[in-house]
Amino acid sequence: MRVGRLVKAHGLKGAIKLELYTDDPEGRFEPGATFTLQVPASSPWHGKTLTVREFRWMNSHPVAFFDGVDDRSAAEELIRAILWIDQDTQAAPTEDDAWFDHQLVGLDVVRDGVSVGRVIRVDHMPAQDLLIVQTKTDAAHGESGEVLVPFVKAIVPEVDIAGGRVVVTPPAGLFEEIPGDDAEDGDADEAAAYEAAESGAAEPHTGEPADEA
Repeated sequence: MRVGRLVKAHGLKGAIKLELYTDDPEGRFEPGATFTLQVPASSPWHGKTLTVREFRWMNSHPVAFFDGVDDRSAAEELIRAILWIDQDTQAAPTEDDAWFDHQLVGLDVVRDGVSVGRVIRVDHMPAQDLLIVQTKTDAAHGESGEVLVPFVKAIVPEVDIAGGRVVVTPPAGLFEEIPGDDAEDGDADEAAAYEAAESGAAEPHTGEPADEA
């Protein structure tokens, strides 16, 4: 599960400001804590881990120092990296209306009382998350494929883990073609979904996937 993102180099000694995805930052970022890094394959940190040397608050901002990151240049190589730890699949989220990724994957996606697909993965974007839905093949919805559903309350008003489903109220065209649309429009819709998730154009779901315990 992800616990933070590195957002900005701070000072000249390798400190990095954090975007926290945990409600226990002091516990998660105690000295010696080690994280798996999500970085581009071209990054010199690809395939490596990052270990906390020191965690502190500076002007109300969380800042961490890491082993092997001793100056600003090294810190800047890590900007936008996402920090992950092994997830305890037996643990339950501590926040109301929060879910781990493994709880969401496999759920039926229901619109107007009809199942239109299932969640196959969750893509984590900086501002909000996307549910990736494998749609069904039938006369009403056409060929199967993947639909990117922004995980926001306006589009995903209900998550029913016990019932094995999520309820969606998507805008027209998200799960089916609108007359006059073509493949290029579909590509544009997909790009727009990722852009919205990157920028936070929609209000994030208060119960977005819980990446912390």
